Amino acid sequence: MSSAQITAITELDRSKYKTKVFANGHLIYADEPAELGGTDEGMQPGALLLASLGSCTAITIRMYADRKEFPLEAIKVDLAICKEDQMSKETTITRKIEFTGALTHEQRERLMQIADKCPIHKLLSNPIRILTS
Repeated sequence: MSSAQITAITELDRSKYKTKVFANGHLIYADEPAELGGTDEGMQPGALLLASLGSCTAITIRMYADRKEFPLEAIKVDLAICKEDQMSKETTITRKIEFTGALTHEQRERLMQIADKCPIHKLLSNPIRILTS
């Protein structure tokens, strides 16, 4: 992750729940499924959170593997978050990481350790305070 401050802007008009998300010149949409009143034209916010963790995990692993010249062909990160009614003082995210390539057992173990070094993993593993104005 860059050392620059990360910012995002979200805008929601009268288009049900379809939300525009702008960051660094990029645009994506967040939405809710039709059964919740949305238009299902974008990922649910929880999926965006998981996508952030998954992509950061994969990028961090890829950077390390490339630097160490590991024969890593591909990375798959499968994520799930507990249901909202199961969230109390602790939210559980499950993350399963699969590697493709002729990696040794030691290389696989090291890449699993590196996965926890991803900045989004670190961010989500610590208490978070949100200041709203």
